[in-house]
Amino acid sequence: MTPATEAELAEAVRSATAPLWIRGGGTRPVGNTAAEGAGTVLSTAGLSGVELYEPGALTLVVAAGTPLAEVERTLAAENQRLPFEPMDHRALLGTTGEPTIGGVAAANVSGPRRIQAGACRDSMIGLRFVDGQGQVLRNGGRVMKNVTGYDLVKLLAGSRGTLGVLTQVAFKVLPATAAQATVMIEGLSDASAVDAMCRALASPFEVSGAAHMPQGPDGTPLTLLRVEGFENSVKYRAGRLHEMLGALGPMRDEADPEASAALWKSVRDAEAFAGTPGDVWRLSVVPTEAAAIATRLGAGRLLYDWGGGLIWAELAPGTDLRARLGPFEGHATLVRASAETRKTLPVFQPEPAPLDRIAAGLRQRFDPRNLLNPGLMA
Repeated sequence: MTPATEAELAEAVRSATAPLWIRGGGTRPVGNTAAEGAGTVLSTAGLSGVELYEPGALTLVVAAGTPLAEVERTLAAENQRLPFEPMDHRALLGTTGEPTIGGVAAANVSGPRRIQAGACRDSMIGLRFVDGQGQVLRNGGRVMKNVTGYDLVKLLAGSRGTLGVLTQVAFKVLPATAAQATVMIEGLSDASAVDAMCRALASPFEVSGAAHMPQGPDGTPLTLLRVEGFENSVKYRAGRLHEMLGALGPMRDEADPEASAALWKSVRDAEAFAGTPGDVWRLSVVPTEAAAIATRLGAGRLLYDWGGGLIWAELAPGTDLRARLGPFEGHATLVRASAETRKTLPVFQPEPAPLDRIAAGLRQRFDPRNLLNPGLMA
């Protein structure tokens, strides 16, 4: 089912008597897809297009089914960009199709620049959605000066269609940077790399990306620090990072904008795990504990992002990563696994009972008939 208007979508939800499985581009089927059974796929692809764009006000309003690529092209034409650098899951998950901006918002998809610019939810200033009773609800604003009601906007971000079907999203956007460079440190251990990233992020040099590949492109460890801005500023800050971290190991810069962007695309999209055979987990942790946690995991392949606050890990199929955390705390999501594994391991981090009750209460309020992606986040 592919409604062409918000009104048609609302009517489809109102008249539904069986579960509705919400789809944008179908490129990131992360969740308890084993729950999908009887019911109908409800696609937002018919709700597409830029509805308001004011470059001078740094605001953009788009229909939820608009392809992400179209949004990025529109912004690039005015030398602007989405601040949060959304990940493209297709290589990692082996999916096809086109990611949609509504799917990005519904999953709160955020990339390496989150450490500087915040997550997707932090750039959302307004939205429209259809709840589980077919009511059209609006929250926030279409321009920055009219923004109110942040709480509901942030609540829908990351809810993956379980509270409502997004039909329109408004974002604040940012100017694109004139230049970028990636400072690279070679051969660091995981612990030394996390220390270097933490020091760089705590410095005044405005690092917009901090990642570590234990197995870099040539098989040796590679730590990446990104600086962006005006060309002279980028050169100065990269030089100061060399002065601050030069004693740790061999350092070099990638100052070519396209080559630097390609490095960060590989980090953003977790390309190191594309086509590999294991389960892939995404683990949010305290950065200072990242290296010790990674040692406990015994993972075959790792990638650190967000200065060590995010770990991507590949484990043998069916392995329970959460059981290996021991005394450490972390929030683990099973991003890629077989259907059999998803039947035995929760995809999302189980919540403490009080939070679980709050979540259940919210679902009851917004979707009392339990129609929208039921069980997806179980």
